[in-house]
Amino acid sequence: LKMETLESELTCPICLELFEDPLLLPCAHSLCFNCAHRILVSHCSTTKPLESISAFQCPTCRYVITLNHRGLEGLKRNVTLQNIIDRFQKASLSGPNSPTESRRLHHSHPCQFCEQDPPREAIKTCVTCEVSYCDRCLRATHPNKKPFTSHRLVEPVPDTHLRGLTCLDHENEKVNMYCLVDDQLICSLCKLVGRHREHQVSSLTDRFDKLKQTLENNLTNLVKRNSELENQMAKLIQICQQVEVNTAMHEAKLVEECDELVEIIRQRKQVIAVKIKESKVMKLRKLAQQIANCRQCLERSSALITQAEQSLKENDHARFLQSARSVAERVAMATASSQVLIPDVNLNEAFDNFALDFSREKKILEGLDYLTAPNPPSIRDELCTASHDTITVHWTSEDEFSVTSYELQYTIYTGQTTFISLYNSADSWMIVPNIKQNHYTVHGLQSGTRYIFFVKAINQAGSRNSEPARLKTNSQPFKLDPKTAHKKLRLSNDCLTMEKDESSLKKSHTPERFGGTGSYGAAGNVFIDSGCHYWEVLLGASTWYAIGVAYKSAAKNEWNGKNSSSWVLSRCNNNFMVRHDGKEMLVEASLQLRRLGVLLDYDNNSLSFHDAMNSQHIHTFEISFLLPVVPTFMIWNKSVMILSGLPVPDFVDGVASDLQEHQQQQMGLCRQESPYLTGMKTCH
Repeated sequence: LKMETLESELTCPICLELFEDPLLLPCAHSLCFNCAHRILVSHCSTTKPLESISAFQCPTCRYVITLNHRGLEGLKRNVTLQNIIDRFQKASLSGPNSPTESRRLHHSHPCQFCEQDPPREAIKTCVTCEVSYCDRCLRATHPNKKPFTSHRLVEPVPDTHLRGLTCLDHENEKVNMYCLVDDQLICSLCKLVGRHREHQVSSLTDRFDKLKQTLENNLTNLVKRNSELENQMAKLIQICQQVEVNTAMHEAKLVEECDELVEIIRQRKQVIAVKIKESKVMKLRKLAQQIANCRQCLERSSALITQAEQSLKENDHARFLQSARSVAERVAMATASSQVLIPDVNLNEAFDNFALDFSREKKILEGLDYLTAPNPPSIRDELCTASHDTITVHWTSEDEFSVTSYELQYTIYTGQTTFISLYNSADSWMIVPNIKQNHYTVHGLQSGTRYIFFVKAINQAGSRNSEPARLKTNSQPFKLDPKTAHKKLRLSNDCLTMEKDESSLKKSHTPERFGGTGSYGAAGNVFIDSGCHYWEVLLGASTWYAIGVAYKSAAKNEWNGKNSSSWVLSRCNNNFMVRHDGKEMLVEASLQLRRLGVLLDYDNNSLSFHDAMNSQHIHTFEISFLLPVVPTFMIWNKSVMILSGLPVPDFVDGVASDLQEHQQQQMGLCRQESPYLTGMKTCH
């Protein structure tokens, strides 16, 4: 490393070789005499001879060097630098670990000056002469005198290494720099006076190191890529081999399966043939017995006919009467009992019990093929049923014959995410495996909640999913709680109808019962703390009522909505209003409202009212529920009827999410944490 550092200090900035006959410039830098001469030559022209040039720039610091009438000869020689170079050359050539010594031990080069054949081995190469010499030729051509003492001698190198490359713009000039702008090799004159003088250049060593490093990196990447390709090709070859193995295995399996089918057909053929032969033997045996019976009857009849004919030939009356009497009796008996004498002959030659029809089996055989995954089943929405905590899913499949089992998957659908992202979140799905029928009832579901279902048909070849189906459970069913009904209310119709009844005063007062003047109300018999629930109220001819929900702690001796624990929609004659915490706000509703829909979405903190007959939204409370709530009902005239446990209608389900942002802006009244609007009035 020290020798390399020293060599860089002894290198000419023009030729990038060790200084030869160095000149000491006034700026303290040095320059080869020949390199300085080339600089002056580059400034010459036909109108400006060499002798007229009186100045040039130092290539290292750009200092202007002024020449006297002697020109370059007027500059001092840097003798000290020349002596250091001579010693450096001797040290570098004689070092035992030098690269030239190592190369000499491994390679030999012939003398280029010898006239004998073959030439002797060269011991030195003159860089200045660009010729390799043996010991005899070196002493003859390079005596210890100037200018030969300044020639640079190195260990023998090939002629091609010695000559190097010449500049394209300057003949006989070796390239010793690299232009980074034009990306090409240049000489020192190109940098000093040529078209590359303003360009950024680099030494050949630096450029060599960088390009070599880049090439090595790219080569490494290429080798790595080739290795990857080889691995990939090896995998492909392995796959090809596996394909061959699998093909042979499947072909053998096909032959085995077909042979088993042929063997089954052969065995069944033998079994059926034996049955046909047995039936033939049985039929022929019966027919032979019938033939024997017929022959026996015929013989008896023929003998009786012969005896009767002989009796008829008798002309003597006495003899005829004596013999014909018994014969006539026997003939009469034979004629009367002809059905007994003649056997029952079965002349049916058909094999009615052996009708051969293999059309179904032929179709199956014609359809023989690889087993494939069954087609996706189809969920039949119109056949599915629901209660408040169960859903029965029905589906159909075109490939029931090839389906081994079904798998039902379901999860709650909030509408706040896409089905794809919901499907990918495997943790949220419930799975019911190994279903053998085309329907299944899921229990333990949340009331008034929408679910997504899909069914998977499974066999040994794989499975396919149905299209998703969205099904809803019904709302929580409830009735009016008699223990909460005001004394002047009468409950009927299995506690689903309440009616104002001034004569009903026999009920005792309890803490749960609505009381006080004008608080004619009753509560449902359920407390709701989750899910989405919908019920309807048939208002009939009533024009004065208040319907909503309340906490259990809500006061029973005042109107619902006058405290912070209850929320109601109220009608007072021709005015509709919403009321909470003593604050009221008028809302628009039809005076012909006869069926009021109430949607309580506890999980999403909302209570909305709808005109169920006209599918119109009336109002939505946004409530941060803190406790379970109970449905509440108040009337001051006529009667109302409750319909609970209903599915959430589509028009209500769609409106609920759309109104959330709108109601949040419009109804600061409805949030427990928000200030109420001013200017409200109380309905008396």
